[in-house]
Amino acid sequence: MYILERDALGRLWDVLKRQGFTIIGPTLDQQAIVYSEIDSADDLPAGWTDEQKAGTYRLKRRQDQACFGYASGPVSWKKFLFLPSLKLWHGRRKGKDIQIEKGKKEKPKLAFVGVRSCDLHAIGIQDKVFLKGQFVDSHYQCRREDVVVVAVNCTEPGGTCFCVSLQTGPKVTAGFDLSLTEIIDKKHHYFLVETGSPKGEKFLEALPHREAQETEKDEGKKLMEDARRKMGRTFDMANIKELLYQNAEHPRWDEVAQRCLSCANCTLVCPTCFCSNVEDVTDLTGEYVERWRRWDSCFNPEFSYIHGGQVRHTTKGRYRQWMTHKLASWIDQFGSSGCVGCGRCITWCPVGIDITEEVKCIRGSPPAAEEGPFKKENDR
Repeated sequence: MYILERDALGRLWDVLKRQGFTIIGPTLDQQAIVYSEIDSADDLPAGWTDEQKAGTYRLKRRQDQACFGYASGPVSWKKFLFLPSLKLWHGRRKGKDIQIEKGKKEKPKLAFVGVRSCDLHAIGIQDKVFLKGQFVDSHYQCRREDVVVVAVNCTEPGGTCFCVSLQTGPKVTAGFDLSLTEIIDKKHHYFLVETGSPKGEKFLEALPHREAQETEKDEGKKLMEDARRKMGRTFDMANIKELLYQNAEHPRWDEVAQRCLSCANCTLVCPTCFCSNVEDVTDLTGEYVERWRRWDSCFNPEFSYIHGGQVRHTTKGRYRQWMTHKLASWIDQFGSSGCVGCGRCITWCPVGIDITEEVKCIRGSPPAAEEGPFKKENDR
């Protein structure tokens, strides 16, 4: 374990840029902390944090200049690997024939800086979906091959986080090249650094660093313990698959359907959801056509449409499908839950629906007092 001083953090950008990497990291945009392309360490949201509750997200000033002192925002890393919109091919009419040209498979050199443990697990889940099944998504594969991951141990879990319950955080354990633990005391601002790959070791060699002292290592451990205690939610995963399969007609589905707007926010912010549709678009002459893959959601009524109508024509059916797939049938398909405990679906639900509370109610436990802007007594 090593020490990287805060003033030397910018050198990391220099090292990555020299090797041709486009750097994606956290920055301020549209009153939120989002992941986007950033030019330097000066673009990090230093001195900012967030307040998250069910249906609530607010930026707040910190009392220090922490660079990574916030919880997960509305953007996840899947945006850069599983593109929201992708042209699969285009074609042009040539006489009686159509000449087809496949869309280009981009293979960018991406460096992800600031990846939390929950999101590392989410990337691992999407790797399994797109790369390790019977069919490999070649576009995802190309974008995934040359990614450098600089992870950050989460010291500021949000009010809707529950990664501890799913054993997906707050400390990163695998899937990274370098990991950082940000530490600030009265006189010192620095990062504990761990390497997770030979590539990460080479990056560290190019940065000014020193061996960490035992007191500094202990401070990192203390921050991780504090983060575990500060989780905003807990989630009981015991027999979750059987619980949901056996309660397909539980009255709670009707209650949540009265609140759900079928807006698809939860699936769009989720770091593991991968539903998509395919659209064909022609020009006015009918001589040129494009086929696009775009993100979609099981909450959209048209998503389950087949000849004769929709498979899930009610909000109840769509919400039940989403949660049951995420927590139960996903296990049958891919060997793990599709949830990583990041809490985004709770924060960004306009009416504050809380997946942890829904499971508690199906188990027969009374729901906790509603904390978001929409109280239970106002549900419609």
